[in-house]
Amino acid sequence: MVRDGFYYALGLIVVAALVAWLAGPAYALLPLILAAFFLWFFRDPERAIPVAAGAVVSPADGKVTDVSTVAVNGRPRTRISIFLSVFDVHVNRSPVAGVITNIDYRHGRFRNALSAASAIENEQNIVTIEGDGHSVVFKQIAGVLARRIVFTKKLGDRVARGERVGLIKFGSRTDVLLDRAADVRVAVGDRVRGGASVLAYLPPAEPAGAGASVRSAKEVR
Repeated sequence: MVRDGFYYALGLIVVAALVAWLAGPAYALLPLILAAFFLWFFRDPERAIPVAAGAVVSPADGKVTDVSTVAVNGRPRTRISIFLSVFDVHVNRSPVAGVITNIDYRHGRFRNALSAASAIENEQNIVTIEGDGHSVVFKQIAGVLARRIVFTKKLGDRVARGERVGLIKFGSRTDVLLDRAADVRVAVGDRVRGGASVLAYLPPAEPAGAGASVRSAKEVR
């Protein structure tokens, strides 16, 4: 359970007690129902994290809404988008193991997270992780209801694959941007679970100096 759930629930239980005292027990039902909803919404289940080499896990629970090629700084990258409804677990997890090399929080709009424009226009937190010779970017994107993005890590932190890194409150979207060489294992419409579902596999990184060795061998021939 994320501690935010206790804060929301406790506040509503206090409201329910006051309403019951002032107006009668029947009127306390609504705040009690809302308190139960917040306890459920902020659930944080344990997950079995895949250990296969090169696995990229989902940063969130939800439904895959897009798998496409987009241009990032002039380079083609594969984008996998996941929509989180209010019924999904909203704890976010790191898609790969590595070091956080960039965190870029951008203020913006609060459009429907299902809209293609939300990936650019909505408020979002863009995180870059470097590990095993690959650079993976994932975005926490706010939606119509989501008004707060929480990211608990700092620049330079090392994270494990599937490690908890933050939270988006109330309906939102996460994007993962991968090298074009990634072997994507999901399709639009698939349901995924944060930290447990494999989105793609990254190829083994070329050992340092391997390219130069190959070129040298060719020059000798």
